[in-house]
Amino acid sequence: MEAINKMFGTVVVGVGIAGLARIRDLMNPMPSSPSEHLKLFGFVSRRGFGNINEAKQISLEDALRSKEIHAAFISTENRSHEETIRMFLEAGKHVLVEYPMALSAKAAHELWEMAEQKDKVLHVEHIELLTEEYKELKKEVAGKELVKGTLHFTGSVLDENKTGFPAFSGIARLTWLIDLFGDLTVTSATRVKQKDKNYSRMTVHFQTSNKKPLTWIEERGPGMRREKKINFCFTSGCLENFPQAPRSAVGLFMQDQNLFAKKLLGQVSKEELAAEKWRILRCLDLAEVIQQHCEQPEKICS
Repeated sequence: MEAINKMFGTVVVGVGIAGLARIRDLMNPMPSSPSEHLKLFGFVSRRGFGNINEAKQISLEDALRSKEIHAAFISTENRSHEETIRMFLEAGKHVLVEYPMALSAKAAHELWEMAEQKDKVLHVEHIELLTEEYKELKKEVAGKELVKGTLHFTGSVLDENKTGFPAFSGIARLTWLIDLFGDLTVTSATRVKQKDKNYSRMTVHFQTSNKKPLTWIEERGPGMRREKKINFCFTSGCLENFPQAPRSAVGLFMQDQNLFAKKLLGQVSKEELAAEKWRILRCLDLAEVIQQHCEQPEKICS
């Protein structure tokens, strides 16, 4: 098979926390993993870095034009994901992008269609599904019948001009709920914002396909600790704490990178790809519905 020796030249676009992790992992692939088929050619950033370790800074134009670059890792701020994905797909490159892939459902569907037309891999990072904590939680929930549940996330303040509406910037929580409990319908969603205190709390009520209620709360304010609280009640009892989880031997970005490389090498089944596409686009569709609910003017009851 030719795939055995196939190498894919890559470029990292955006050098924040995720971008730096990507550069590190591309330069130090796991031995005998699919990531050994990825070769870092350089990185693109608006800021001038020169080099980062041995990785060299290149211009966006060169990255798009280069015949040696086959795939782009997009780690820019959320607001610019859509435009950057579009540019690299148009240039005939495969794309890995950090979540959320776009800040509107329409854009996400268009980009996915474009990738399929061009026969390119579009991979959206969702490392929240790769954590040991989540894997243990999923095992714990498997086979149980939900009665009701809540997932409550708290974190520090985000600049929404860059990260987008909380249903999009917090899509990792929505991904958990869909992955654990199947398809959901939004029954209501509201958002409280205290500008002076830089505080935001979004509350979303869902129903599962069995008409069971689920609540997602996304709360951010100054000095709030980044944490998730769960309360899932099943016919067999309630789960209020995360199960104990071991530390992972392999970093999350590396696991994600291996998955992307497997897709490039054609080693992921059509069924898995289809299920993943459904989940990603479904979560973005729901994020948009949530945003529309939250942005409706308050109904005044007379």
